[in-house]
Amino acid sequence: MPSSTPAAVSPTMPPPRRTARREATRARLLAAAEEVFAERGFNGASVEDICEQAGFTRGAFYSNFESKDELVLELYAAHARQLRERIAAVAERPGLSLEQVLEGVFEVWTDEPEARRRWHLLTSELALYALRDDAARTAWASLQENIREELVVVVDRIADAQGLHPVLSSGDLVRLISIVFQGGLGQHLLDPAAVPAGSLERRFLPLLLSAATDRAVSPGAPTPDR
Repeated sequence: MPSSTPAAVSPTMPPPRRTARREATRARLLAAAEEVFAERGFNGASVEDICEQAGFTRGAFYSNFESKDELVLELYAAHARQLRERIAAVAERPGLSLEQVLEGVFEVWTDEPEARRRWHLLTSELALYALRDDAARTAWASLQENIREELVVVVDRIADAQGLHPVLSSGDLVRLISIVFQGGLGQHLLDPAAVPAGSLERRFLPLLLSAATDRAVSPGAPTPDR
């Protein structure tokens, strides 16, 4: 009786064309999920909603993701990776002072307002979900740790280039920087008239870095009180 086992694919053969199609499908599902999560929240969005937004069937979803949980973690990781890469690109520009590096980071952070809003919605939704679900909390904690480790590399590179000597660990410094950025973003989105985009980050991050290192950093221009 002939075997029903598929023939092995030679390692020298080019990858099947469906690989590119699958990547395109995953990208469309992720983009659709981001829109649906922003509109309906994580718990309010169903797999069917995401598939409808992307123009795919449930089969296409489950051939790419085991669950909605897996999808949202990948979406968060992709956002974090993109932000880290853009910040690293700023930090690698030669001849910049620390103040110029910070200003470049602020520009990266404050452009694309809609993307910034969706990022905040995504992280807030995921945090709430993780607080209620042990498995999600474990997965998110692991993902956050991986992202922090990548950011530590960037922070260490900036510190070496600028002659900074942090008085606390790079990991703790990354946590504090993240708190400033996330807190500033949340305040801006809730009250944009009183808190212009990036204003709190520009005011407090230089002060934080000055306190956390042995080198003074000039704070940005203060935002007028409202």
